[in-house]
This record gives sequence, C-alpha cells and structure tokens, in this order.
Amino acid sequence: FCLENTDPRMRGRGIQLLSQVLLQCYSLLQEKEVLHLVLFYESRLQDHHLVIPSVLQGLRALSMCEVLSPGLAVSVLKAIFQEVHVQSLLQLDRHTVYSIITNFMSTREEELKGLGANFTFGFIQVMDGEKDPRNLLVAFQIVRDLIAKDYALGPFVEELFEVTSCYFPVDFTPPPNDPHGIQREDLILSLRAVLASTPQFAEFLLPLLIEKLDSELQSAKLDSLQTLTACCVIYGQKELQEFLPSLWSSLRREVFQTASEKIETECLAALHALSACLSRSVLSSDSEDLLDSFLSSILQDCRHHLCEPDMKLVWPSAKLLQAAAGASLRTYHRITHSVLPLLLEQYTKHTQSSQRRTILEMLLGFLELQQKWGHVEEDESILLSLQAPICFVVFSALTDPSVQLQLVGIKALTVLGSLQGFLSSSDLELVVDHLIRLSLHEEDSQSSEAAMEAAGSLAPTCPRVFSGRMVPRLEEELQSDREESYPNHHSLQQRCLQALAAVSTHTSIVKETVPVLLQHLQKVQKGTEARNTQDMVSVCQSLHRVALQCQQDAEGCWYFHQTVVPCLLAMAVQAAMQESTHRLPGKALLEEEVLAAMIPVISAATTHLSPELAAQSVSHVVPLFLDGEVSFLPQNSFPCTFQPFGDGECSEAQRRLVALLMAFVCSLPRGVAIPQQEWLLRELLALSCSCNCPFTATTAAKCFAGLVNKHPAGQQLDEILQLAMNRMEPNLAEGPHRTQALTLLLWVRPALHEWGRGAGGPSLALTVLPAQVTKALVLRYHPLSSCLTDKLLGLLGDTELGPAAADGFSLLMAESPDVLHKGCHADVRIMFRQRFFTDNVPKLVQGFHGAGPDVKANYLKGLSHVLNHLPKPVLVTELPTLLSLLLEALSCSDRVVQLSTLSCLHPLLLEAPQVMSLHVDTLVTKFLNLTSSPTMAVRIAALRCAHALTSLPTTVLLPYKGRVIRALAKPLDDKKRLVRKEAVAARGEW
Repeated sequence: FCLENTDPRMRGRGIQLLSQVLLQCYSLLQEKEVLHLVLFYESRLQDHHLVIPSVLQGLRALSMCEVLSPGLAVSVLKAIFQEVHVQSLLQLDRHTVYSIITNFMSTREEELKGLGANFTFGFIQVMDGEKDPRNLLVAFQIVRDLIAKDYALGPFVEELFEVTSCYFPVDFTPPPNDPHGIQREDLILSLRAVLASTPQFAEFLLPLLIEKLDSELQSAKLDSLQTLTACCVIYGQKELQEFLPSLWSSLRREVFQTASEKIETECLAALHALSACLSRSVLSSDSEDLLDSFLSSILQDCRHHLCEPDMKLVWPSAKLLQAAAGASLRTYHRITHSVLPLLLEQYTKHTQSSQRRTILEMLLGFLELQQKWGHVEEDESILLSLQAPICFVVFSALTDPSVQLQLVGIKALTVLGSLQGFLSSSDLELVVDHLIRLSLHEEDSQSSEAAMEAAGSLAPTCPRVFSGRMVPRLEEELQSDREESYPNHHSLQQRCLQALAAVSTHTSIVKETVPVLLQHLQKVQKGTEARNTQDMVSVCQSLHRVALQCQQDAEGCWYFHQTVVPCLLAMAVQAAMQESTHRLPGKALLEEEVLAAMIPVISAATTHLSPELAAQSVSHVVPLFLDGEVSFLPQNSFPCTFQPFGDGECSEAQRRLVALLMAFVCSLPRGVAIPQQEWLLRELLALSCSCNCPFTATTAAKCFAGLVNKHPAGQQLDEILQLAMNRMEPNLAEGPHRTQALTLLLWVRPALHEWGRGAGGPSLALTVLPAQVTKALVLRYHPLSSCLTDKLLGLLGDTELGPAAADGFSLLMAESPDVLHKGCHADVRIMFRQRFFTDNVPKLVQGFHGAGPDVKANYLKGLSHVLNHLPKPVLVTELPTLLSLLLEALSCSDRVVQLSTLSCLHPLLLEAPQVMSLHVDTLVTKFLNLTSSPTMAVRIAALRCAHALTSLPTTVLLPYKGRVIRALAKPLDDKKRLVRKEAVAARGEW
C-alpha cells in the first residue's frame, strides 16, 4: 500500500522500511531477487526528491550483495549519475552515494572499468562542491583508488585535479566536542595522498605549489613543501623540467629569508627530495642532464656565501648545499668537489676561532654525509685527494685554545675515524694521541668528556690501535704519583679511570682495561689516605660503565663477570676479615658508600648472563655466603672463616657484604636455580629482623624480597612468607626492632605485588623489612600482598612508625634502582600501580577521616606518594573525588607531603583545567602561601603550580590577576637563583 501511495511521504516511508529490512538481510537474497529489487530501486531514482534518501539506502544494501548479476553495478551507477543531483542532498545521503561507489569499486572493479572515462566523469560530478569533512575523507579515498587501480581518466585528468585541488591548502578547524574526531591533519594527509598519487597531475599541481609557496600564509607554505616532497617520490625529469628554476628560486628565498624553523626544515627536505628525484632519472643519450644543471644553479647561488663565515647567509647556504649533497652519491660527489676545497681554503685564510669554528662545522656536515655511502671509493671521492689538508684542519682545531672549536674538531675526528679507509695507521696513532691529551690534560671538562666519548665511538673500528696505544698510556698515568688539579676538582687519576671506562667498547679492549682497573682498586685498598673511599667509588663507577658497555656482547659480558665479580668479592671478604678494631688498610672497602658503588657493578655484570653461565656462577657465590666456600676466589688464603650469617661482633663487618650477595642473586635471570635457597631465605629473614645496622638490615630485606619475588608459587613460598609474617608481627608490635620489621614488611609486599621496586637505604630504615616484603608481593599480585598492605595501613596510625610507614608508600610505588625492577628480571606485572591505587586509596581516605589529629598527616603523606607515582591519565579520571584531600594536604606542615602534593597537582592543572577551575580560589591561596615556605624545593614547586594555573580558562583567572602579580613580586627577590627564575616565569605569564 505504501509503495503505491500517491503521497510521496507515504511512498518514502514504505521505501525506507524496505531499505532498512534489506540492510539487515542483504546477504540472504538470491540473484533473481537482487535483480528485481535493483530494477525497482533504479526506477525510484526518478521519484519525488523526498523519496531519494530511502532509495539510496536500499541501493547501498544491494551494493553489498555477493550475488549481484553482471552489469547491475554499472546500471546502478549510471542511474545515480544521471538522475541524482548528489550535492543537493543532505550530508548523510551524500555519504551513502560515496559508500555505494566504494562498495562497487571493491567488488566490481572490472565492470566499472568497462565504463572507461565515463565513470571518472560521473564521479567528478558527484564530488564537485562537496564540503563536509566526513564525506571528503571518503571521496579522497575513491580518487586514490581511481588512480592506484588504473581506472581510465581519459580527457578528465585536469577536471579530476581541479575537483580535488580546490581544497588545497586545507583550511579546517574541527568544532569543539566534535563526536566524529576528524582533525585538520587527517584531511591534509588524505588530500596530499591524492595530489601526489600520479605524475599526470604534475603540470597542474607544480604551478599551484609554487603559487602557495609565494603566499604569506605559513600553513600554506608548509603544506606546499610537504606535498612537493611527497610528489618527488613518483615524479621524474619530464615532470619537473619546466618548473625547476621556479622551484629552486622559491626554496632558496624561503631558506634565506624565513624566520620559521619549520619552514626551513621542510624547504631542505623538499630540496633533498628534488635532488634525489633527478638522481633517479635514467638519461637517454640526447637528453639534457637536468641534475647537473640544477646542482650548478645551487652552487652558483650558495657557494660564494661560504666565504663569509660572519655573515647571516653562510649557514642557510651550507644547509642548502648539504641537503642537495645528501640526496645521492652522485649529488654528493658533484657538490663536495666544488665545496670542500673552498672550505679548506677558507679555514686557512681565517684566523679567528669563531670563524674557523663555523667553517669546520660546515665541513663536518659534509663529512657526516659521506657516512651514508660507507666505504670511501678511491676513484670517485674527493675526500681521499684532500686527506692531508682535512686532517691538518681537524688536528689544528684540536690544539686550538678555543674550547668550542675543540669540540667541533673532536666531532670531526670521530667522523673521520668512522670512514673506512680514510685514515692511515699513522693518522690513527695521531688521533689516539690527541684523544689521550684532551681526555687527561685539557683543563675544560667539556673537551675532556667529549674526547672520552670519541674514543669510545672509535675504539670498535680500530681496537688494536686503542688497546696497543691508549690503554698502556692510561695505565702509566694511573700508576704515577703525579697529581694535577682541574677546575672541576677531578684528579688526573679520576680522568684516567673515566677514560679507561669510556674506551672499553670492544671485547679485546675490555680484556686490557679491566685488569688495570682492578689492579688500581687493589692498590687503593691497601692505601691509608683519607681519600681512599672516594677513589674506590670512582673505580667502581668506571667498572659499572664497562659492565653496561659489555652487556650486548656475550663474550665480553662473561669475561667481565668471571673476572670482576670474584675479584670484588675477594677484596670485600679480605677487608671484612680484619679482626683488629682500629682502622687498618682495606677498611674503606666496607663503608656504605663503597659497597653501594659495588652493587651496580655486580648487578650489571649479572643481568645479561645466559641461564647456563648464570647457573655456573651462582653455584660458587651462594656457597661462599652460606658455607664460607672461598676456593673460587682469587687470593683465597684468608685468616679466618667467612660467616656473614654467623653470630657475634666479629661477624658484623662480614654481614655488610650481604649487599654484594643481594646485587648478585637479585640480578639473576628468572628460572636460574639458587642452591640452598630455603636456607638462604631463612638466614636473610633472620638478619633483616635482628641486625642493628640499618644498612645491613635494609640490604638483607631487599635480598629477601628479590628472591621472594622470583620464587615459584607453591607451598615452599607460602611457608617462607608465613615465617616472615611470624617474625614481623611481634617486632612490629613492640621491641627494639620495630624499624627493621617495618622495612622488611615494605619490601616483601612489593615483591609479591609488583615483584620489583626498590629504593632504600638508611633513610628508609623505618620501612625496611615490612616494606621490602610488601613490595615483593605487590609486584606479582600475590594474594598475601593485600594482607601486608593492610598491616602497613594500620601502622599509619602509629605515632612512632606512622611517618616511616607513610614514606613506605613511596617505596611501594616508585621505581627501584637495585632490586625488584624489570632490568634485574623481577616479576613486575603490568598496571600494578593502578591496581594498588584501586585497592588501597579508598582505605587511605577512610583512615584519614577516622584518624586523630596527630596522625592525619601520615595518611595525607601516604596518599600523596601513591598519587604522585600514578599514571596521569588514571589520576585525571579520579581527580574529582580526591581533589579536596589534595588541597587539604597542601595545608599539612610536612614538607614531603607538600612537595608530593604539588608535584601531583602541577600536571593536573595542565591536563584537567575544567575540574581544577572549580577550585581556583583555594588553589591560588594555597600556592601563594607556599611560595614563602622555608624549604626551597617547596617554593619552586609552588611557583611552578602558580605558573601552571595560567592554563585555566582566562575568564576564571582574571579576578585573581592583580593579587597573584602582587604576591609573586616577593619571590623575585628570593635569595635562591632557582626560585627567582621560577618566579620570573610565573609572574610574566600572569
């Protein structure tokens, strides 16, 4: 009845119902049914305009039918092209037409190609005048498919270009809260893909790009340059020939005159692409070499500016030449043959260090380009013919008094050394001599450090020269008693140590440097000078750097491990066995600072071992600590038995070496079996609960936590954890070991939850044992972790342990530098912080509201630590419910709470301005009050937050502008420079 009704609205409703049914069941239709429906819908295209939208929906459903008879797709599109004025339809209906075309192009390609250029022309009519970005994205994709799938464009190439290029450059700003999420960049990239899809557009597109380049609109310039770069991928000489002079003129003008770094970068990229495009073109015998003439134009316009190192066009010219030279080996040879001799001549001609630095930096840019092409070819490269003057220039820069010129010379030296076949053996020896001189004797630390880095970069390319020349010289200087002071207070010996570490970037060199470093450590251990501690730390820092550099090489890693770890353990054991009470040689090795420096050395030497080699090593190290088995140590004749877990005062020094055991066993790959692990865990547990030395108790708790974190789930783990709980609970309740018990609680809880956190040390002694246990379990989501966390929450109400327990939340949430992190193979589950937040923040909030006034600060401190380490997107979603507590935390007198809260609020001001705007009055008052805090770090953080307030809506801020500006005048006179710096930035923004 509806389909035959004379009222077009009723007919429209009938067709709409039919179309909605077809959209649900088109896949069930048979071929004859589809044919019948297609013919019906085609006839309806001639109906009243109110009916057309529903007809198009039905045709869209039929276009998805697999049983569509041959010829029907062509018939439908012809009917649409002839009967429907698409651009007069609503956006959704136009989108339906594009969807029909897209469906047929993906399933009936050969049929549509049978239409020839008529299909292209029909689509041009459909698209012409389209304005909606949702439809344009689909239309641009159709044009790309027309070209990519080789549909016939016929005489309509220009029309197709015009119907798409009219949108160039894209000028679109998405409306606020746009549900479709279409951005300007989406349209730009989609249109660029169309314009750069075929060389057939070149004669129309290139004049358009040149026109837009000459405009004043920066966005148009950028879009034109990026489109030109994209076009060069598919263009050849034929397309570019007519427009090269104009293109070069526009690019040169922009680089010479623009103040925009973005435009300069895109101009250089476009020039590089043009040069590469011309380099790819295959020349016939009678065709003009466009590349040669193009490069000649560049040289003619830029080369003479290189003779004016003080003028403003020198760098733009150099950048243009380098952009062209880097396009291909051919362009490189053509440019460098003309430019390098000129630069060498200018270096000799100019005597001022600043001018020479500019010239050498330009020369360095061209030398770096040679690295792209690898080996220096004797018959083509001008570099070999200029080897002597280039080396002279670089070496002269290394001896110049100007530090800045030296730094450029060092960079150039690194590049020359990396060019295979460029430097002779005598040149390489001279290079090493220069690097030794700069590393050890150059007063400026910048040059010294740069020389060491250069040595590390060059050593793998010529290891024999460095191991045979540099290492012996460094060893000789290290053994000498001569002492030289530098402005940065680094002694000559310290520089030698740093240089030995820096050059250890090849296994053969490592085998030379490691014995030297260990020998020097043994020498320092035997000394009695007051500076022994710092010297030992310096050696350990150098060993740590070597260990890190060895990690990616299996041979070097194993050599370092089996050489360094036994030696360090032997020296430490020897020092610990000194029974005399007065300070004997070697006692410095037992100081916390030195042991803390040895921990990362042993850890880095262990983390990258293969499971087989790790198992071999652990079979020696663990029996050393449990059984006193010292046979594998070098120089293993010790005066007494090594018993770090024994009783008595004589074992106190030996117990400190548990720190080295922690560094080793907590860095082993997961799955490596640890001998006598249950016994070891019990000893560590006892030591962490009973030892009066905070350093020893903390490291024992960390070691226990690291082992628990990796321990396979099962009855053995449950028994160990129950034993730990039994030891902790009485100690937490009362007694002299409450602090150690809390530390163990903290570390084991993360070991189970996150299986890997670990800051710590004497400052965290109050939270060591419980903290370590809790952390170990938190990291791996162990069921017991929630029980331990509840105990920690309960301690926040304790007047004695409450502040330390609150700090323990920072330990639980922060990254650990030594144990319980992924780098040492700990079991760290993803999103453990989010889970910890979800489970425990409501309890913190509840505890805060129910706590007495003397312990409320503990809850605020714990909460601020949790929030401070939470991923910001998660924090933003929870902000409305927590903001009132954060604001209350700012009134807390504890500076740690203040700092943590300010660091939480700062990113939220930038990322959640709407929510923060609701509390602007309180925020302004709190921040301004804290700018007068007695703690410098709090003043700086408060000023940064006051600065971040300016990201809130202007209408919200205006009532506070005068007050804030007046209040921020005071910190402008702060006695600390860093505070004044933040005050200037914040007040200026206000």
